[in-house]
Amino acid sequence: MSHPLEELRASAMTDIAAAADEQALEAVRVRYLGRNGSISAWSDEMRTMSKEERPIVGKLLNEARNAVTAALAESAERLRASKEAVALSNIDVSLPATPVEFGGLHPLTQMLDRAIAIFRRMGFALAEGPDVETEWYCFDALNTAPDHPARNEQDTFYLPDGRLLRTHTSTVQIRTMQSAPPPIRVIAPGSAYRRDEVDATHSAQFHQIEGLYVDDDVSVADLKGALEFFLRELFGSDTEIRFRPHYFPFTEPSFEIDVKSKALKSGEKWLEVAGCGMVHPAVFEEVNRARGDDAYDPEKYSGFAFGLGMDRLAMILFDIPDIRLFAQNDLRFLRQFA
Repeated sequence: MSHPLEELRASAMTDIAAAADEQALEAVRVRYLGRNGSISAWSDEMRTMSKEERPIVGKLLNEARNAVTAALAESAERLRASKEAVALSNIDVSLPATPVEFGGLHPLTQMLDRAIAIFRRMGFALAEGPDVETEWYCFDALNTAPDHPARNEQDTFYLPDGRLLRTHTSTVQIRTMQSAPPPIRVIAPGSAYRRDEVDATHSAQFHQIEGLYVDDDVSVADLKGALEFFLRELFGSDTEIRFRPHYFPFTEPSFEIDVKSKALKSGEKWLEVAGCGMVHPAVFEEVNRARGDDAYDPEKYSGFAFGLGMDRLAMILFDIPDIRLFAQNDLRFLRQFA
């Protein structure tokens, strides 16, 4: 005569085989192996058994539990495979595949990454500063007179508390000198803001990389060498470069830079790309006053500074006719750079 546990095991196997779906299989598991299941209940009954019966019943209980557990797992796998086969049978493999969309970096981000990589090879470190600045960082420390047009409310975004949105990232140069003594060699990429009338070549928000190098005996030759290397790396080795005298309040002497390259669509046309110059001694003196020392003694140190418009460089390099395209998020435009 078979033991009740053997009968429960056989009954469980029959019910498992008859389960038509995952819900029915789960009901079988609960019925036999759940906390109040008929096989699990034998664990409690063993407490009332004699020492002679316990080993025999314990062995039968383990065998029944293991067999039912294995059968449940096997049946569950079989039901999953059957379900997947039904789902796959409804797929028409002759239909076109679902297109996969690939993203890409914005052209301005590509331009910025490219420029930063070149300057890093030249030994420049990255420096950052806030977009909201005081007049001292944006103008006073940069030797900009109180009546300079750039300080007019028609040209600069002022906030109610007297602060302003920086009009250039030269503010980061001042903060860098204020926090560290020379020598320094940094670039400051970031956004700048001016009250420009928005058109094909002007925007109220634009992007710059400004650079500063201060050390012993830095000269105009160092300035020319650094920027000529950068521009030829960017536009091609055959790029022609010329420096034109200009005026900036924070550099003396100052220059505008033009380039001409056969690799560009403009061909033989000169294009203005940057402003630069030797750091004005008055800038060093103002930094020294803020620091409370003579770390940037203009009799001992010299330096050069430059500013490059990332939007303009990207427009030249990628032959983009309208600066507004950078901010319109038109996928027809952006996909060209993905």
